[in-house]
Amino acid sequence: MEHMETIISDIKKFIVEANKAGYAAGDSATIIKEADGSKTIVYEKGDWKYHDNFFGGEPYGGREVVFYKGKPVWMMVYYGWVIPNIDPKTIYPFLQESLRLIPEDSPFRGPKLHESANMHYINEWKGQADSFKGEEIILLDKKEVYKAFYVGGLVDQR
Repeated sequence: MEHMETIISDIKKFIVEANKAGYAAGDSATIIKEADGSKTIVYEKGDWKYHDNFFGGEPYGGREVVFYKGKPVWMMVYYGWVIPNIDPKTIYPFLQESLRLIPEDSPFRGPKLHESANMHYINEWKGQADSFKGEEIILLDKKEVYKAFYVGGLVDQR
């Protein structure tokens, strides 16, 4: 691949596109049920491939990997949950809505903040696309009802 800045720029653009077509797309995403009980979402465009594999329910965990010409170049692992006594079906549509607003300059889950009626999505991260970590929460009526952690960056670059 080309110069590192170009690589990172291309990866970020692809991640935004792939995420909008993946879990954030809701019912329109194609989800493959794997033999090990996990689920996978795959998105491909040209030399690029996005692979999101996750386990869950409550709580859930998974990893996203971006490949370029068959070689892994970027990944993120994540783990999250909806608190007990809250119906996940009331939370996850809002999470998907928030994830569709993924920022192009920092494609780590959703935006810093998204509000809709009595729900607030808050996403805080440190780092850049090459190495980052973060946490997202959802508040319902100002009470924390969802939390997830994530970490990732470039892989296999030396």
